[in-house]
Amino acid sequence: MNRDGKKIDSAWWTSRHTGRVVLAEDWIEQNLPPLKWGTGGKPLPDLQPAPLITFGDESGYYLDQDRITFLVRPARYPAIDWDNASLYVAGEFNGWNPAYCYAVWKLEPTAIDGVDYFLLNIDRELCLHEGAAQFKFITGDGRWLPVPAAAPNAAWSHDGHRNFRINPRQTGLHILQFTAPEPLSQDSQACLWWAENDFEESVPMVPGSFYLELKTDLPLGVEILKDRTVFRLFAPRASRVTVEIFSEPDGAPGERLDMSRTDDVVWEAEYPGNLHGWFYNYYVESRGTDNFSNFDYSHKILDPYAWAATGPSGPGIIWDSERLKLTERRYQPPALKDLVIVEAHLRDLTAAAPINMDSNERMGFTGLSKWVEAEGSYLRELGVNAVELQPLHEFDAKRPENYHWGYMTTNYFAPASSYALDPAQGSQIGELQELVAAFHGQGLAVILDVVYNHVGLPNHLALIDKQYYFELDYDGEYMNWSGCGNTLRCSAPMSKRLIIESLLHFIEVYDIDGFRFDLAELLGLEVLVEIETALKAAKPTIILIAEPWSFRDNIALALKRTGFASWNDLYRDFIYEYLSGRGDQDGIRYFLAGSTGHLTSHPAQSINYLESHDDYCWLDRITENPGHNGLNPTDNDRRRTHLMAAILFSSLGVPMFSAGQDLLRSKQGTHNTYNRGDLNEIDYSRADLFPNTRDYFRGWIKFRLSERGRVLRLDSTLPEGYMRFYGDLNELPVAALINAEHSHGTQRLLFAVNPYLKSVKIELEGIRAENWTQIADHERFVLKGLEGGRFEFSDNALVLPELSCGLWVEKLIH
Repeated sequence: MNRDGKKIDSAWWTSRHTGRVVLAEDWIEQNLPPLKWGTGGKPLPDLQPAPLITFGDESGYYLDQDRITFLVRPARYPAIDWDNASLYVAGEFNGWNPAYCYAVWKLEPTAIDGVDYFLLNIDRELCLHEGAAQFKFITGDGRWLPVPAAAPNAAWSHDGHRNFRINPRQTGLHILQFTAPEPLSQDSQACLWWAENDFEESVPMVPGSFYLELKTDLPLGVEILKDRTVFRLFAPRASRVTVEIFSEPDGAPGERLDMSRTDDVVWEAEYPGNLHGWFYNYYVESRGTDNFSNFDYSHKILDPYAWAATGPSGPGIIWDSERLKLTERRYQPPALKDLVIVEAHLRDLTAAAPINMDSNERMGFTGLSKWVEAEGSYLRELGVNAVELQPLHEFDAKRPENYHWGYMTTNYFAPASSYALDPAQGSQIGELQELVAAFHGQGLAVILDVVYNHVGLPNHLALIDKQYYFELDYDGEYMNWSGCGNTLRCSAPMSKRLIIESLLHFIEVYDIDGFRFDLAELLGLEVLVEIETALKAAKPTIILIAEPWSFRDNIALALKRTGFASWNDLYRDFIYEYLSGRGDQDGIRYFLAGSTGHLTSHPAQSINYLESHDDYCWLDRITENPGHNGLNPTDNDRRRTHLMAAILFSSLGVPMFSAGQDLLRSKQGTHNTYNRGDLNEIDYSRADLFPNTRDYFRGWIKFRLSERGRVLRLDSTLPEGYMRFYGDLNELPVAALINAEHSHGTQRLLFAVNPYLKSVKIELEGIRAENWTQIADHERFVLKGLEGGRFEFSDNALVLPELSCGLWVEKLIH
């Protein structure tokens, strides 16, 4: 019995006819435990101990007398090249990271009943001399294998890592299996019952992993076929599904159609006539009443496949595919290595845009289209070639006028109704198409920030099937690795299909050029690889960017073998420390070289940035003013911002910055501004206050995208000797010779930076000053060359003033 007085941990279906029960501790009695089926007390046929391998396969270990066996089934980790991989166990018992250095902890390949495993069998005292312990598996090249979501012994370490846990009271003898007296049915709620003397306990039977593999290939959503409209919804545990249709979004209750099962998991209904422009909701009923269920037949459900909705709660809008005005010629964005990205929020760009538009336009797609195409447009004059827009999927804003970052998605196919002039008429479809076309017309690729790791409210997917669509703990509570209340089970086939088909929809209908995946670790590496394959088949030039971490894990290293680039948080944090006078020489060299040799396989996989939508903005983070308020920056604040820009645009990798950063944007010390449009909106008047900073950013951007800047834009493995560094290893100032061995043409660049509040001298062995022309310092960027240089540059030596930087070209091309 566990500390809560329970004898049963959980019970679940392993098929429609068989089940498994997990006891709180090993069952070592000769007689089987007093388990019955349901409150009626039916006996359990074939109740027997499960094979130890059953527990070990899911838990990473099992105990047998004085030995412990660690095991991994390679099929769980298809992204690993198992033919060339070695595997070790690492845990509290052997110092974690050093584990893969010692053969004693190495697992060897073997087969058990025809199934391939990696296995290690050792003395249990080596691992349990201090009782319970946590562990994980690591490959010989240092890759941690993630703990499966369904692992019954998953545990969190003190520093937030998800590990396996060895419990000496649960060795594998605590699991029993049986044949259920009644098969799994949508119309019944089964449970196991323990009745003994005056002790009684029951637990619900939960659908197991087999259930989470259910899928269909039928078209989903609404399909208009000439003179009829067909509705389909994947709802495998439903006992009843109806669709309500009506011609007015806020009118009287509409007509309800009972839907019927087609392939055991999909419900379908057909209505005569073309219902384009009509509205609909689903209602789902089920007998499931446990914590793994969230069924409520009175609650209207927005179709996950609705192409448009009147709001986050629906209703969905029926849209005829023949009415979609698709572009005949797709835009071809620059290659990943050639991008300069600005991250922006739609309303931040339009709120104070200095052009005439009405208040409704200023809040949405149409206003941004006008601003992008207007004379003097901020984004056009900035000179970037890509914009990364914060989420544009339907999200859970309470009212359309509310400011919202959009990270609480309620539908993955529908553009945000909050940004539309006439959402009830589905104008958001055409308006978003026009916005993307406007960006393309100005030479700007469009990258959408997408949120597939969790959902907002109302949670329509949970009303369809909470167990199928969400990661749950063994009590049926949402796992919250997203930090937003729930975590989508992205590996479930229909979750994965929903993700991929919605992404393809935005490519095909809106000609989107790329996607940035919020908390991408929660999608999982295998799902991300499938996304890459599907999207590149549809648009080979697609741009794929991952935020590689979550509150569960980080997959940045694993993404090296994919076509994804990653937001480089380490870059952000290091450069801030560096320009604050901390850090080290190794660090600045590593990040200037594109984080190669560890984090990336080539520089373009690193999205280098110093500010994004969340956290303190750059200026508020580094300001010398109290309270992180950089609204009125000091001279050093401004100077450090220039050094930041110079480092950002001279680092190998892909530079990204936040809209307004070039205008010395401040959020007045507020840390989290997700609902503060007044602080987030771009104050374009700051361009008049700080014109030098604005021009400094634009000079760097223009150079970065020029032919001479090509040596900073690499998407292949860095040649040996490509970067040559100078500077005292015990100091921070550094000089970098780029394309040092001429592998990428004759053009070479020399970049140097000093973060100290004092001047420094850097020895430049083999560098002759007469061969170089300075085109930038910490205040100016002049492509034809600076006059009146502020640096003392002689053969083999360069003196850098305090808080300064410089860029030189070896051969100036006019």
